[in-house]
Amino acid sequence: MSFPLLTVTAAVPAVGAVVTAAVPAARRTTAKWVALLFSLATLVCAAIALVRFEPGGDRYQLTESHAWIADFGVRYELGVDGIGVALLALTALLIPFVIVAGWHDADPLETHSSRWRPTQGFFALIMAVEAMVILSFEATDVFLFYILFEAMLIPMYFLIGGFGDRAHAGSDENAAAQRSYAAVKFLLYNLVGGLVMLAAVIGLYVVAGNFSLQEIAQARASGDLSMATSTERWLFLGFFFAFAVKAPLWPLHTWLPNAMGEATAPVAVLITAVVDKVGTFAMLRFCLQLFPEASRWATPVIMVLALISVIYGALLAVGQRDIKRLVAYASISHFGFIILGIFAMTSQGQSGATLYMINHGISTAALMLVAGFLISRRGSRLIADYGGVQKVAPVLAGTFLIGGLATLSLPGLAPFVSEFLVLVGTFTRYPAVGVIATVGIVLAALYVLVLYQRTMTGPVKAGVHGMSDLKARELVVVAPLIALLIFLGVYPKPLTDIVNPAVKQTMSDVQKHDPKPEVEAAQ
Repeated sequence: MSFPLLTVTAAVPAVGAVVTAAVPAARRTTAKWVALLFSLATLVCAAIALVRFEPGGDRYQLTESHAWIADFGVRYELGVDGIGVALLALTALLIPFVIVAGWHDADPLETHSSRWRPTQGFFALIMAVEAMVILSFEATDVFLFYILFEAMLIPMYFLIGGFGDRAHAGSDENAAAQRSYAAVKFLLYNLVGGLVMLAAVIGLYVVAGNFSLQEIAQARASGDLSMATSTERWLFLGFFFAFAVKAPLWPLHTWLPNAMGEATAPVAVLITAVVDKVGTFAMLRFCLQLFPEASRWATPVIMVLALISVIYGALLAVGQRDIKRLVAYASISHFGFIILGIFAMTSQGQSGATLYMINHGISTAALMLVAGFLISRRGSRLIADYGGVQKVAPVLAGTFLIGGLATLSLPGLAPFVSEFLVLVGTFTRYPAVGVIATVGIVLAALYVLVLYQRTMTGPVKAGVHGMSDLKARELVVVAPLIALLIFLGVYPKPLTDIVNPAVKQTMSDVQKHDPKPEVEAAQ
């Protein structure tokens, strides 16, 4: 039997979570280093998987399949296509930066206390989320994916509610109440989506007789398995609803600003750059592959909802007074672009959407982590409390600017390539939607540049005097992310080579072809 690389890649952070949680209460620094070392080992495993993946080979590679609950046809079945392996690598890449950025976020305020274990719990929960997200990108058994899809809510709930942002306006009681509200809202929204999906998973089993994604897809393609049109559409809606909550898509988005606003900056990155990607990834893997006719049927409505997300998220970002909530609403706009690309049903749109998932993860991590460093110095998330930061902390201001420019998809930085492909792919099939979506680009420039102007330029405000610049630990977090944004902005070919074959197979699943360009004959 071949080496179970995918299992090992998910098992390393799971073991890391257990070991980190077991570190004695007084050994907080040891717990941090244990989590970091396990996350780096996970990154090595992900890098090996990325190298071993052959873009021109079989659709699903590095596969594993073992009986699990045989009586119900449930198998422990893993495999990655180009999209899955790219997102797996993104997750493994970001977690070490999340851990280093949050190095002191869970230190107890009472330094003399040896009874508390918040540090161990904080980093153990991060590692648990990483294990579940990685395994969800690998799972090709629908039931296994569902379990992971729901299970990752538990550690995320405690990370939001138990380890919230300390830079909160108001009393400690008010801060705790806001964290609890954000955590419960996150959990309830996603649990409702998961329950709807569970009904659809059961319905799929009744129709197909098993949970294997590959077997069901092959049976559908060969004609051995047929679904009534109404059945397929209801099942599609059950899956899509859960993924739209996770993504999130308007109007199911309202949990995200609360969660990101109340969480620490590293946990906010974990939410929007890692966990939320499971929703958009699942739209590609499950909705389009299992329910092609229903995907085509629902496309017009989904395109409208995605377009609303693009404009609505950007408009609300413009009006925000809270730095972290601004980034949250910007992410809602960006997820609208991703879903536009997926359901445009063009190769450019879907390639752009996949690249957008990766590039958005990197750019949002860079911007949010620098924002977290800024907030930790001033003790406030309000934009109005800042001004003139570039005069006292020029490196911090410079990295904040680059992260912001990446967020508005400046040419030369990685998100530009993905946003351009999404818009091109959308315009070729839905010209009106493509034109209106470009308004989101203008609004992105507005909210990013206004944010930078109000926080970094102008006279130095009283609370900003004496603010320190980025330290070595913080530079270790930010510098590689910025370098990656520049590299992938100039040379995206390594990513496109991996994801394009998977996109072609997805296009084949939904029986769609790129529209032929209309060229007038020369007179």
